[in-house]
Amino acid sequence: MSPQNPKARRVRVPMPEQRPEQRRRNFEEVNLGYTEQQAREEAARCLQCGKPACITGCPIGVKIPEFLARIVQGDFLGAAAKIREDNPLPAVTGRVCPQEQQCEKRCVLGRRFEPVGIGHLERFVADYEIQHRKVGEVRSLPLDAEKRVAIVGSGPAGLAAAGDLIRAGCAVTVFEALHEPGGVLMYGIPEFRLPKWIVRFEIENLRRLGVRFEVDTVIGRTLSIDDLLTEEGYDAVFIATGAGLPKFLGIEGEHLLGVYSANEFLTRVNLMHAYRFPEYDTPIYDCQDKDVVVIGGGNTAMDAVRTALRLGARRAMILYRRSEAEMPARVEEIRHAKEEGVEFITLTAPLAFLGDEEGWLRAIRCQRMELGEPDESGRRRPIPIPGSEFELPAQVAIVAVGAGANPLVQSTTPHLKTNAKGYIEVDPETMQTSRPRVFAGGDIVTGAATVIQAMAAGRKAAAAILRSLEISECRSTR
Repeated sequence: MSPQNPKARRVRVPMPEQRPEQRRRNFEEVNLGYTEQQAREEAARCLQCGKPACITGCPIGVKIPEFLARIVQGDFLGAAAKIREDNPLPAVTGRVCPQEQQCEKRCVLGRRFEPVGIGHLERFVADYEIQHRKVGEVRSLPLDAEKRVAIVGSGPAGLAAAGDLIRAGCAVTVFEALHEPGGVLMYGIPEFRLPKWIVRFEIENLRRLGVRFEVDTVIGRTLSIDDLLTEEGYDAVFIATGAGLPKFLGIEGEHLLGVYSANEFLTRVNLMHAYRFPEYDTPIYDCQDKDVVVIGGGNTAMDAVRTALRLGARRAMILYRRSEAEMPARVEEIRHAKEEGVEFITLTAPLAFLGDEEGWLRAIRCQRMELGEPDESGRRRPIPIPGSEFELPAQVAIVAVGAGANPLVQSTTPHLKTNAKGYIEVDPETMQTSRPRVFAGGDIVTGAATVIQAMAAGRKAAAAILRSLEISECRSTR
């Protein structure tokens, strides 16, 4: 396991996985996790650089070489504790964080060989910690009832902020519009990629620390931001509602039955257990033996198409207007989708949804594309090829082309400044909005980002709130 062994440095220890023919019809987790021996072998590949670039690639600055060194020594709980100094949700980020574009991309070993599997190792120690019932032993000191903070939204930004604030001695209440907390971690990511018991475990850990969760509470309807600050008596409010407003294509036929937004589709399947209908009375239009087309090339598109496959789709297809090289989805998710039988139709754009006489989707009119010069995104611009139109049979279409800012909080909060796209404007250093005592962070400020980027925003906002409340340090103990 010595990092000086050149053969040990070339290729990472592969992640054990369910076989594709097995997993394509179940919702159990695809990646099975490292054994202790595999984890130690992979961690031993770390070169322990004097100036670790991997840390600079992590949005929350996890001390990566230090936790890897503890794994090599067999101190798995120590490794988990080291991660949790900076990352309150390692079992989540170890599964869904795009490490290949962040910490692993900066790994010096990756310049010649495969980078260290930092994400897989993060997941291993977090799971080890949970399995050995060592999570939740942090206990905050008695709460200062005069310092009360309301958090609007229970996604990754809200949860990360709640953890830091409760450990600093604030009384924290998290408001969630849906019937179960977790935000996008619960409704937006499928069970086979992020098991819901992990999210529930982390939320329960926050409850044990003293965080209160108020579900079925729509801020902007049930209560307003002003209500929280005046009638409810909170000293500060952190808005972390995410970017949950579905975007559509603006093409003919989007009203047809069988056309979904990815947000609606995944919410029904994940949070409302629609895949267990009729045991749960939340039906979706049946994918069984249907041709299902998902439009988009990001992680949400991969989640939707792989979910449709597990619901029994006859054909599960990705329709993307650029080439595969331009897809923003994680490389691992694309590989998993292909292994499971998902078809990729690239350099193709939808022009219209076509319906039958009863108003159900029957096909998508498409056009072939070619790539031109890069656009503002830095990717090559898709250009239509004249005379290349064709019809693609489909009975279910899922639009996964991003999400915008839900306007509810902004529209019901006077003098809260937003930009042209409806996102809340903040001071980048203080996370303060245009309203006193109101802070914001995560996707509602930046637009769609990764889970760990949202967590980083939540922690930054928590630090700013503590400064505003003149609480300068964490007062928790182990």
